[in-house]
Amino acid sequence: MHILFVCTGNVCRSVVAERLTVAYATEHGLGELTAESAGTRALVGYPVEPRAAAVIDGLGACSDGFRARRLTADIVGRADLVLTMTEEQRDRAAALAAGTAVKAFTLTEAHRIVTVTGADTIARLDAYRAPSGGAGAPPIPDPVGLSERAFVETGDRIAAALLPLLDVLTGVGRDRCAPVPEVVHR
Repeated sequence: MHILFVCTGNVCRSVVAERLTVAYATEHGLGELTAESAGTRALVGYPVEPRAAAVIDGLGACSDGFRARRLTADIVGRADLVLTMTEEQRDRAAALAAGTAVKAFTLTEAHRIVTVTGADTIARLDAYRAPSGGAGAPPIPDPVGLSERAFVETGDRIAAALLPLLDVLTGVGRDRCAPVPEVVHR
């Protein structure tokens, strides 16, 4: 599964999510799980914002070697799943390539669907999507221009929504060979 993360400048929120996903894939030996990120108004060529880099490193991922890039139809088209930080970004990504709407969600929207329904595939995420879009799923706020604490809180919010979502979508932690409980007859 290839996941595209989208935010505005592509130097903070989407990079945190991308790098956490890469670290998650490495930790769990999931070579088929890949990630990239882009921004709707990217600061093309810029490295990760230093306070976001500190958050990424603090969460156990690697912030090295990143350069921001603008969201394009080609990037969207390569993704199996598009996760954005806001509804507006989700809608912009979906408008770039035909067929994207069924695979584009805000991060918190996808997390909420999985939490409430147990949806474990992208098709099931789409099937359980609220008719009103992501209504009720708060956006991940942009910490740019705010305090170091705001960056940490944003990173924590991303991790709290993303990691359980990845657990469900990848099947990590699911014991497919769990023993059948013994029935005791009395």
